[in-house]
Amino acid sequence: MSESNNNVRSLDMVALMKESGLAALVALGLAIVMVGFRTEDTPTGLGISTRWSLVVIAVVAVFVGRLLFAVRRELKARKGPVRRDLVKEENRAAIIVQRFSTIGGPLFIAFALALPFMPFADRYVVDVATYVLIYVMLGWGLNIVVGLAGLLDLGYVAFYAVGAYSYALFAFYFDLSFWICLPLAGLCSASFGVMLGFPVLRLRGDYLAIVTLGFGEIIRVILLNWYSFTGGPDGLSGIPRPSFFGLEFKRMAAEGAQTFHQFFNLDYSSMHRLIFLYYLILILALFTNFFTLRIRKMPIGRAWEALREDEIACRSLGINPTNTKLTAFALGAMFAGFAGSFFATRQAFISPESFTFIESAVILAIVVLGGMGSQVGVAIAAVLLIGGTELFRGLEEYRMLAFGGLMVAIMVWKPRGLLAHREPTIRLHSGNAPPPEAVAATAEGGVK
Repeated sequence: MSESNNNVRSLDMVALMKESGLAALVALGLAIVMVGFRTEDTPTGLGISTRWSLVVIAVVAVFVGRLLFAVRRELKARKGPVRRDLVKEENRAAIIVQRFSTIGGPLFIAFALALPFMPFADRYVVDVATYVLIYVMLGWGLNIVVGLAGLLDLGYVAFYAVGAYSYALFAFYFDLSFWICLPLAGLCSASFGVMLGFPVLRLRGDYLAIVTLGFGEIIRVILLNWYSFTGGPDGLSGIPRPSFFGLEFKRMAAEGAQTFHQFFNLDYSSMHRLIFLYYLILILALFTNFFTLRIRKMPIGRAWEALREDEIACRSLGINPTNTKLTAFALGAMFAGFAGSFFATRQAFISPESFTFIESAVILAIVVLGGMGSQVGVAIAAVLLIGGTELFRGLEEYRMLAFGGLMVAIMVWKPRGLLAHREPTIRLHSGNAPPPEAVAATAEGGVK
């Protein structure tokens, strides 16, 4: 305790106060414009009201938060290089969660299966759970590209859009069912993933991010301007919904057909369709997770992880970086296409406004905050970021402020992500095998 008090007394508080004051000054400039003035309707027209108390709260909060962060940073720097212990401490919670996931995973799946029939599961809860599962699936798809292959992709929403529009156009022009359009949309998105992969094979880091960002904007602009084909800014409406083995979720069926509630002798309820869509996205998300867990143990999955660590070493081992990158882009895009198909059939309406850059940023934030390469971490981050923003919906225009604050808090608390630690995919020896030191000692004894 005395050592900690001495460290606090030895801090240069003047410099820390200046740093915090500068951050508060920047917050003041932003808060005056974004929070201080608000337009509102008046009997004589549009008027402006002021909210100076909120500006003061924002500035004080930034000053105190920056000061606490700076003090924490300086105290960590004065403790000296204890890197290995810090890493162990940081990964301890992640290791516990990873080990618990073998038992907790089936429990969470069982909870997800029973969720629509829980006493608290009303229409809003099921709808929000469906929305969260879409982002869980998108996060697991992007995790292949970013978390396993180490390729920074800022245009992932483009594949999401291609899947949604592919499903809608196939259903409109060829009158195909959901179960036929779903794999076709995934194939189209995978093709676009390969198209993106070829031009960026030699790019890394920031340059790769810029190109993928441009690709996402190109797709959005094409969807916005190709009015005769995509509907332009008006979008596409009346998208067909999936049926349950030919049983539609309608009050009255067409002549010679039968509805879901008639077949099972139930009273008609709009919840039947919502529950069916919830289970549909749950199955798609679980399939994405199962596929990812299986393929990461195969040679291509280990090649992705090797490429992420060191591309030059991969070449020396005979791994083809071209094929490795293309497969990562194609498979990640395929799952985005599946999610886009479900999004289109759930909404029954799509437009370019649903596929902006902010969607790519949110999906990438889910992967980074959850811990790149961690399937459990991505799922937890999706629940926190997407479900958490729904909890703050009552804050109205401050909802995104709470969203940003949540991300900042997580990155300050866990800069490497919620579950940065992940067990090796493949071990060179089983748990019952003798350690390498014992094998070496035995070999030396034999030589002597």
